[in-house]
Amino acid sequence: MDLVYDYDTYKPELHCQGKPKVAFVCVHNSCRSQIAEALGKKLAGDVFESYSAGTALKDHINPDAVRMMKQLHGIDMEKTQYNKLISEIPQPDVVIFMGCNVSCPNLPSQYAENWGLEDPSGKEDAAFAETIAQIEKKVLALKEKLRG
Repeated sequence: MDLVYDYDTYKPELHCQGKPKVAFVCVHNSCRSQIAEALGKKLAGDVFESYSAGTALKDHINPDAVRMMKQLHGIDMEKTQYNKLISEIPQPDVVIFMGCNVSCPNLPSQYAENWGLEDPSGKEDAAFAETIAQIEKKVLALKEKLRG
């Protein structure tokens, strides 16, 4: 029997010491996952620890994402973050797949969601602003879901 969750209302029961570790995962760890890590630290650092990682890295964080996060949130991701492989972050309690559009990696966790976000890379600023707004909304919802 497959379990079907209403991800908007489901509240996972996590068993971890301290704050849960949340991994935001994308293939290249250069845009959506980096934005989610930055917003997780800023907006939900009191509830969970935020990490981002990928399966195949680019050599830098997307410059448009860096510029838009500075403009919209005052966060300089180039100063606070870097591209990481899944093997370089702590074992997560929660895994959030950003919307791989390819097969997502198998990453053991107590709870997982796929946010299914489109990659704004190569698009105009409005697409980045929309993606950032979607991630912000989802990070705040996850904060409430994981609040003890």
